[in-house]
Amino acid sequence: MAGELHVISTGRQPLERLADIAAAVAPYVTAIHLRERASTAAELLACIERMRKLGVAAERIIVNDRADVAGAAGVRGVQLAGHSIGAAAARRLFPQLRIGVSVHSEAEAIRAAVDGADYVLYGHIYETASKPGVASRGLEALRSVAEHVPQLPVLAIGGITPQRVPEVLAAGAQGVAVMSGVLEADDPLLAAKAYAEYLVTGRESHGASC
Repeated sequence: MAGELHVISTGRQPLERLADIAAAVAPYVTAIHLRERASTAAELLACIERMRKLGVAAERIIVNDRADVAGAAGVRGVQLAGHSIGAAAARRLFPQLRIGVSVHSEAEAIRAAVDGADYVLYGHIYETASKPGVASRGLEALRSVAEHVPQLPVLAIGGITPQRVPEVLAAGAQGVAVMSGVLEADDPLLAAKAYAEYLVTGRESHGASC
């Protein structure tokens, strides 16, 4: 895959349904994030176990915020937010994890790099229903963040459709993250294939419409 594709859960689906979709789209994505703020550690671990039983490799699973759950489950990584423990602490406690940090400015991206993050997630790039009334940051801001942390992959998030992938990559992103664009699509598998195709070729193959 030319760029990374991360699929992030919305918190609006039963965990069983999320695990089923994850199993279907896993061959076409880099990572599947469990971003389930209302779920307990036990519930997250049970969801990960179901995903693993359905064939999702541990290396494709990332847990948002809960580095302890990610470490206990033996999955690939953790995605940290502003309210999470810092990247430096996560690295010290869980050196085996791939550590992502969600950032919203150049300064936050630089701090994440200094603290030892493996990549940053930046957005939101376009207007999105998940953040009504909040102005999008746009492609030029994305380009500036990527230029300030050339040592880190920058993944873009927020309102990214498959057709927007080429311009996002051209602005310096090394991948994209999507939520409802895959998980709440009429056909999540077809949607994941469309994103993957644009990441590889810059266009959609015949029959891969979402």
